[in-house]
Amino acid sequence: MSWEPVIGLEIHVQLKTRTKMFCRCAVGFGAGENTQTCPVCLGFPGALPVVNRRAVEWTILLGLALGCEIPGQAVFSRKNYFYPDLPKGYQISQYDLPSCINGNMLLPTAEGDRVIGIVRAHLEEDAAKTVHVGGRSGRIGGADFSLVDYNRGGTPLVEIVTAPDIRSADEARRFLQLLRQTIVELGVSDAEMEKGTLRVDSNVSVRPAGSAELRTRTEIKNMNSFNFIARGIDAEVERQIAAWESGGEVRQETYDFDAASGRLTARRAKEEADDYRYFPEPDLVPVEPPAELVERLRSELPEFPATRIRRIEATLDLDRATVLVTGGLDRLWGETVSAGADPVATANVVANTLVGAGVDPAAVSATELSKLLEARDRIPRGAFDEAIAKLADPGFSADPYLAQESVSDTTELEPIVEAVLAANPGQVEAYRGGKEGLLGFFVGQVMKETQGKADPRVVNELVRAKLGE
Repeated sequence: MSWEPVIGLEIHVQLKTRTKMFCRCAVGFGAGENTQTCPVCLGFPGALPVVNRRAVEWTILLGLALGCEIPGQAVFSRKNYFYPDLPKGYQISQYDLPSCINGNMLLPTAEGDRVIGIVRAHLEEDAAKTVHVGGRSGRIGGADFSLVDYNRGGTPLVEIVTAPDIRSADEARRFLQLLRQTIVELGVSDAEMEKGTLRVDSNVSVRPAGSAELRTRTEIKNMNSFNFIARGIDAEVERQIAAWESGGEVRQETYDFDAASGRLTARRAKEEADDYRYFPEPDLVPVEPPAELVERLRSELPEFPATRIRRIEATLDLDRATVLVTGGLDRLWGETVSAGADPVATANVVANTLVGAGVDPAAVSATELSKLLEARDRIPRGAFDEAIAKLADPGFSADPYLAQESVSDTTELEPIVEAVLAANPGQVEAYRGGKEGLLGFFVGQVMKETQGKADPRVVNELVRAKLGE
């Protein structure tokens, strides 16, 4: 029997407002522990919440970008549960009347656009951060003790819930990359997983291929990269298939995925809505966004990343277009191509060399990059790499690097090639015996002798000719 994964995602996005959701405490990463708190976000008796207007507007803006309907009324509710990172004993969230509902997002694929449904996007306050000390993984299992930093508690958080429309771990990864870029371009969040401003839980089940049934699902939490999320999903899909095929069952549980070992660890039975005893927050009135506000926010929406991927794909291909757009590199690529550079060469340099050098694409002059690309085959490799690394420097000019011509005179290079071959007789014999991969070694040695100033193509041809004698 063949099986089909059924995957839904819960994405938590911290909004980068200046202050928290229901109080005036500052929002920010890296402050000293428990220094950004007040009676409201610490849940002191008698402290009353006040809604952050900017957070409401940004939630609507994000919902519109996800193709959601914006209801005329949204209601905050109390989500009751007890945990050290929740000082009030409940979280102010949205339940049956969220801010955004019934959306969808297009995911470009080689087979066409996949439509991923968005069930809801609701606004809530984030919990505090629990730090588990000791143990191997930094998680609660095996920890010596735990500390709580309440700085994060009360930060505006949007939870996006997808429909179970995702059919593979790779599709989940690509969807999340596209969603993250959409969020970043809206300016509502930095959406950085390493800082915790973007967190993802995966709901996973499997079913016989072609079936429409929804079997018992499990939840995977605490994964801090898109690649780890994909690996965790793959591991859980494999585990569930093995369970069903052996005659067993899948229990509705929450799992942690350890990327180092590739193991899944069950933590607890997964809760349902009834477990949280939701009821409307008595200290807050419903949110009723005016139609004029919704239309103003709709008019502020930029061109969506998925649309740009399809447009760029017509010039490059889907994979390159996706890398450029989800990496925030397509603006620089487009401007550089408009300045006269080759589209494919530009894509390769921007997505690989530039990113590898840690250069901020927003600070790069497309005109200067275009000059470097046009002269790439004429200037030394070392000069090109140095220029790329300095592209974002204020006032950068490509001209000094363009003046450095590569050595391509064969009469000048031939003695160097001969000396390199003479110094490595064992490698020469091995090459002539069939190990043609050693060609790169010889070319590298010649480049080293010329301090990177030789033309690699000319060196390559010379080496081949000499070794063929």
